[in-house]
Amino acid sequence: MNSRNELNALLGRYLEGEATASDMAKLNDLLRSDPQARRQFAEHLNLDSALSVCAADWEAHARERESPAALPAKRRIVPFPARHPWLAAACAALLAGGAWWWHQTQQTYATVTNDAGIEDLSNGTALRGEGHEIKAGMVEFITARGARVVIEAPASFRFESAQRLHLMHGRVAADVPPAAKGFTVVTPAGDAVDLGTKFGVDVPREGTPEIHVFQGEVIARPKSGGKHQSLRDGEAFSLEPGSGKSRDFRSSAFIRPDEVASLQAGLAAGQRARSEAAMKKLRDDPALIALLDFEPGEEHEGTFRAVQGRWPGSHAAEFVNVGDRLKLNVGGGRDWPQLSMAAWVRVDRLGEPYQSLYHTDGWDDRNPGQLHWMINRDTTMRLALQQNTLAPGVSERHGFPDSRTPVLPERGRWVHLAFVYDSALRTTRFFLNGTFDKEVLLGIANPARLGPAQIGNWDSKDRKLSGRMDELLILGRALNDEEVRTLHDAGNPYR
Repeated sequence: MNSRNELNALLGRYLEGEATASDMAKLNDLLRSDPQARRQFAEHLNLDSALSVCAADWEAHARERESPAALPAKRRIVPFPARHPWLAAACAALLAGGAWWWHQTQQTYATVTNDAGIEDLSNGTALRGEGHEIKAGMVEFITARGARVVIEAPASFRFESAQRLHLMHGRVAADVPPAAKGFTVVTPAGDAVDLGTKFGVDVPREGTPEIHVFQGEVIARPKSGGKHQSLRDGEAFSLEPGSGKSRDFRSSAFIRPDEVASLQAGLAAGQRARSEAAMKKLRDDPALIALLDFEPGEEHEGTFRAVQGRWPGSHAAEFVNVGDRLKLNVGGGRDWPQLSMAAWVRVDRLGEPYQSLYHTDGWDDRNPGQLHWMINRDTTMRLALQQNTLAPGVSERHGFPDSRTPVLPERGRWVHLAFVYDSALRTTRFFLNGTFDKEVLLGIANPARLGPAQIGNWDSKDRKLSGRMDELLILGRALNDEEVRTLHDAGNPYR
């Protein structure tokens, strides 16, 4: 048997607890003489757990030896090595040759390269085997083998080795080069094993972990005995009991490595303070109908995930499953000749029939002015008001005012969407990221009607929204172009 096969066989018996003292002597010799064997050994073990087992048994044995009078008179104290021969041998192998073992326990598995809103994981921080709990912000690090990884709060995680990240809850995105092939994200329900790719793993506090493959291939390994699944570009999989199942791909649900630096730059430039000042000014606007920022203390009817918003520690509403939705009832009981709406949105995917940004309940031809705001199947914005018509000579592909520029996810980044409606001028104006996009003239322009409405993913056929929404503004007047641009510039989380 060659040394590599011998090492694999010894490790297998050791991990199963079946290694003999002779096995451990051979393993110890290999670890002393072969640096590659030591690296492989370290990557297969949770070193802290192994040492803690040893320490616990030694401590118990020490107490027995120090208090012989407390034992029954005829009880024979069995020496530690005789009671647990394989464990004694394992501990001997772990602690013999202390210099290299000390090096392994102090080994840096990853190094923080960027942080946004996290106090205790600043740039240059070395990550070893310790646990971390982050409540706000996001952190980017690079592993010892070159994988770039981002974790978004709230999250709890620790490295088991440079190739194994244990994610108890949270959201992680990884960009894995060939040198780090095999990088694994361990979750409570199974593992995501990289085969040289870019992928994300979402582990909610309540619910099933999911794997999303942006590029390349990942192996999903459910812990409950299900079959391993090979996932490729644009595929997603939930690690459910049994075999798991495919999920809708949510490419933009994850903060990616190239986004963290821009978010950090925005924070450093004081963008959060400017955004809060802009929100305060809007709250004092006499024409304000509603401003939803989803922060604690706000009461929102519906089912959705409360996740991190554009700023570290802030909140946004996330819609994932069919049935996730937010109900609101504002601005009812009157007509609105002018209306402006704006929201920061992070759209997970496009191409559905509609992504619902705001839909009044129903679509009744006896209720002129009833309003639906959405992203349509062409990935542009649409504003539809019941009984409105286009002006003569105006041609719109689907008969409703649509924006010109597609609302692309922009590599998953936050986008600012807005429209301004004026029934007196008979115009609908669209804005994307603070920039005027298109104006549509109307023939009949009824005053807008609001009232009971819903946002989100409550209908699998035509009323979906997969993604996050932050700071939904509803204003009963027409914002001018400069006001829309200022609103975007103040709230933009990037620099």
